[in-house]
Amino acid sequence: MNTAAATDPSLPTPATALGWLHTARFLTTAPELKFLPPLEVPEIAFVGRSNAGKSTCINTLTQQRQLAYASRKPGRTQHINLFTLGKQGVTDAVLADLPGYGYAAVPLADKRRWQQVMANYLVSRANLTGVVLLIDPRLGVTELDEVLLEVIRPRVEEGLKFMLLLTKADKLTRSEQARALSIARLQAGGGEARLFSALKRQGIDELALSLWSWAHPQPAA
Repeated sequence: MNTAAATDPSLPTPATALGWLHTARFLTTAPELKFLPPLEVPEIAFVGRSNAGKSTCINTLTQQRQLAYASRKPGRTQHINLFTLGKQGVTDAVLADLPGYGYAAVPLADKRRWQQVMANYLVSRANLTGVVLLIDPRLGVTELDEVLLEVIRPRVEEGLKFMLLLTKADKLTRSEQARALSIARLQAGGGEARLFSALKRQGIDELALSLWSWAHPQPAA
């Protein structure tokens, strides 16, 4: 139970946060940054390797089976996809699904082009409020993940919300989960670290509440 929400009516419950995420609707897809519409509402980006479970995570959070495209061939989806969030038809935030990276079968030229597109997005997208980097804890933070961490580090230091999300946590024992989470907290560089499993429904409520709070910052006391 979220005790803070129970004592403060301005804070959401997990059900409220998940209900908000369930409003997700496809907005647009863009092969390059210049094709993204300029937006003023908070934008939260999901990034990660092609096999990190990004589409599954987004579909689980939004309770929609096919909102985020999960290709049978990792690395094929090479567009930035935006999804609106908000009740009564009023958009108050946007989710951004960035292309998975690191898949070996993708031509080198495509890899480099998309690495540059993602780097430009993470550095220059004005309304970007938070980034969720999905990691398979069995692989840990890879070299490509470290490159992405370096790209966004200056923005995180300026206040960009950031989370290392350890997906497929059901593949680990409890002791392995604890160890992976401890390491991830050190690697998050001031951001959060959480465990997540769509199969076991682990970490869904906590992640939903984090995303809601990123998009609806509370005024300073």
